[in-house]
Amino acid sequence: MSSHDAVMDAAPTDRRRWIALAIVMTAAFMDLVDATIVNIAIPSIERDLGATFGAIQWITAGYALAFAAGLITGGRLGDIYGRKRLFLVGTAGFTLASALCGVAANQEMLVGSRLLQGAAAALMVPQVLSIVHVTFPAHERGKVFGMFGAIIGLGAVSGPLLGALLTQWNVAGLEWRPIFLINLPVGVAALVLGRRFITESRAPQALRLDMVGVALVTIGLLMLIYPLTRGRELGWPLWGHLMMAGSLVVFGALVAYEKYKTKKDGSPLIELSLFKVKSFAAGIAVQLTFGVVMGIFFLVWTLYMQIGLGWTPLKAGLTGVPFSIAVSTAAGLSVQQLVPRFGRKVLQAGALTMAAGILLYFLVAGRYGADIAPWQMILPLVVMGLGMGLIVAPLTDAVLSDVPREHAGSASGLINTTGQMGNALGLGLVSVVFFGVVDDRQPITSAAANAAAFTDAFQNSLVWAAVVLGGIFLVMFALPAKPKQHLEGGTDEEPVAVGKEPVLAAS
Repeated sequence: MSSHDAVMDAAPTDRRRWIALAIVMTAAFMDLVDATIVNIAIPSIERDLGATFGAIQWITAGYALAFAAGLITGGRLGDIYGRKRLFLVGTAGFTLASALCGVAANQEMLVGSRLLQGAAAALMVPQVLSIVHVTFPAHERGKVFGMFGAIIGLGAVSGPLLGALLTQWNVAGLEWRPIFLINLPVGVAALVLGRRFITESRAPQALRLDMVGVALVTIGLLMLIYPLTRGRELGWPLWGHLMMAGSLVVFGALVAYEKYKTKKDGSPLIELSLFKVKSFAAGIAVQLTFGVVMGIFFLVWTLYMQIGLGWTPLKAGLTGVPFSIAVSTAAGLSVQQLVPRFGRKVLQAGALTMAAGILLYFLVAGRYGADIAPWQMILPLVVMGLGMGLIVAPLTDAVLSDVPREHAGSASGLINTTGQMGNALGLGLVSVVFFGVVDDRQPITSAAANAAAFTDAFQNSLVWAAVVLGGIFLVMFALPAKPKQHLEGGTDEEPVAVGKEPVLAAS
């Protein structure tokens, strides 16, 4: 009997599986919070380390880039060498990287530690839903995935607020550092308990790693994003433009190699046949561009409130609470009630609603300028949050709707990887859409001039985000009019989810 079969036979009677669930859900929550907690502390990091704006972008984009580059490989490693083993290795790496972030002496050390943290998360996170899939019988998975939805909502609300509180409290004079150090006790507990309560499992069929594919993806992304983040500080040199153009050649080589790899041994990093499915190709485009919007908005929003308006981290964090609540509320409604009745129109309504909220924010920021108050931001943030909630929850199901069942695992991994790539690209574009405007206002001689410059830069970023959302609305016409209902995942042999969201494939 394989380790997989043993797990599935034991699952219905083994009460330890609920302890294992609590452990992996805690790890998933830790990663989700860590991805959102950093933005609110960025101004404090900038002051303490004297970080440049380029370094600030890498503190956020570096994590997303390393996570995206390793996500599919992390899932494949778990299938080959054991999901429990890779979960523990990833958790140990994430905890160590968190400690290094917390004691970083300069911006270079912090950026390097964030890259390590993202790479470790790419080993840890894919195992979470894989472990759930092989640990729980089919009739219990619906309840478990519902819990994951609640965790995602809680992480969205608590991440920025926790970051604000830890930064504002300045625990032991450590300023921003506790946002990373708080991971240490959680990580150690997950390691100790995970070793005892998680049951090992592997994929029953032999799989191979595609290291060339991993290398090409990583190189291509670096060639695209590095010049974007550094170009402004260096005066947009020629080599930067050549690197960005060269990234297209690398991505072309990736496609060619993946075709060769498919014919050679049938285990490519990217299953290219998926892109022949119109709804999947369109959904990947939506996921990528939506990730760009998220990457741009959340960083410039923090910079606008804290550096531009001079707000404290706590004031900025509390201002975002209505947004987070609106996202969670709309996400629940969209999946349970709206999408079954109205299909893709719900996602399209979400894109238009979010764009309307962004344009409303543009008007409010321009009208009140430096004197704007948090309560004046509530309406645009709630409208934006409702729109975002209508998109994020049902999007994965819509993208997977027409994907063949045997490719559900590869498809869900690509969806989450693409979202992270878009996020990293958006963070890189902040140089162009935000800092470019701030640079045009130099020299800034007063607090009022600073607020005006950052408000203009924020408004410019919002216009870009709204335009991209308009494009997303049009691409969504290629999604299925009525996505199929996804209740169970793939086959019992193959976990169907490789990213943060509980991706449930068609039964």
